[in-house]
Amino acid sequence: MASTAGPASAHERRSASDATGVVVLGACAAWSLIAAAAHGGRPEGVLLAVLAVAAGYASGRICGELMPVAAPCAGAFAGLGLAVAAPHIGPGPHVTSPLGQTGATAALLTLSAGAACCAAWAARPPGLRIGLRLLAAGIAVAAALLGSTAGFVACLGVLLCSLAADRMRRRAVGLGGLALAVLLVTGATWATAEDALPDGLTVSLEGQLTQHRVLLWHDALGMAGREPGLGVGPGRFAELSPTVAQSLLPDGKPHSAPLQQAAEQGVPGLVLLAAVFCWILYALWRSPRPTPVVLTAGAALTALAAIATVGNALSFTTVTAGAGLLAGLATARPVTNESAQEPVGGPARNNPLER
Repeated sequence: MASTAGPASAHERRSASDATGVVVLGACAAWSLIAAAAHGGRPEGVLLAVLAVAAGYASGRICGELMPVAAPCAGAFAGLGLAVAAPHIGPGPHVTSPLGQTGATAALLTLSAGAACCAAWAARPPGLRIGLRLLAAGIAVAAALLGSTAGFVACLGVLLCSLAADRMRRRAVGLGGLALAVLLVTGATWATAEDALPDGLTVSLEGQLTQHRVLLWHDALGMAGREPGLGVGPGRFAELSPTVAQSLLPDGKPHSAPLQQAAEQGVPGLVLLAAVFCWILYALWRSPRPTPVVLTAGAALTALAAIATVGNALSFTTVTAGAGLLAGLATARPVTNESAQEPVGGPARNNPLER
């Protein structure tokens, strides 16, 4: 009876997280259409992002079940290749804008490092595990060579978090800490946009973020204040932003996912964006994979969320699809039994939520 209840309970947990994801992503798509109908705009970007996350998540679940090591390893190489080739894959200000492209490169490299570390935890041979971690370290070095400071810091952070995940016994504590980190970054971004920080700290942040980006945040916050319910409409930030109008190479984005959602889709859009991240953490908490795999993926996705809070990473389909893919890989149930692959830091347990 115990052996029957275990798989049934795991199936119920996964079904609950999958149903939650369907509801949250469906609400995001529906609300973008409602906001566009109210004030005009172009909801295609939001719909494409929702589709990319859903497709990536489904692909990750399938590939993670069949190839728990090869699939994330291939994803790591693919993300690294896209990051290296990104400046050359398309013309126009959307790609050449330093604000946007830097965020996309850092995000792709971060997801690649996370995928490599997940593959390392899923691998059985010690030599392969070491090699995959060296791959993650190499991705961090590639970020430094590409001039992506944010990517280098994020990749290094993901690698260190992955190594430390072996000592974390309760994944809920680790995932809660990751959620708190994103909340702090979002709060700091919002305070910067409102000029609520001390003058010295504000000047320091403007030096790192550029004054142009902070002005874009001011414009987004002003739009959110004027239309808190429905926003000004998806894709309409460029039409209404004075800073964009004065820019030589505008890409029409405020370079902050929370502020963009608040400006274009109001407070409900911001809440739905937060709900997507909470759903991913919930799915990871319910995942049947070992805790180190879960926390490694969570660290990479948290780093991506932080990058998106101060950049334009989520405007790139490759990034949103990659985020969904990594989440799917970390929540898949491999055909092979991973209980024997539990890291040496502790024995396998029947209930993955207690790890």
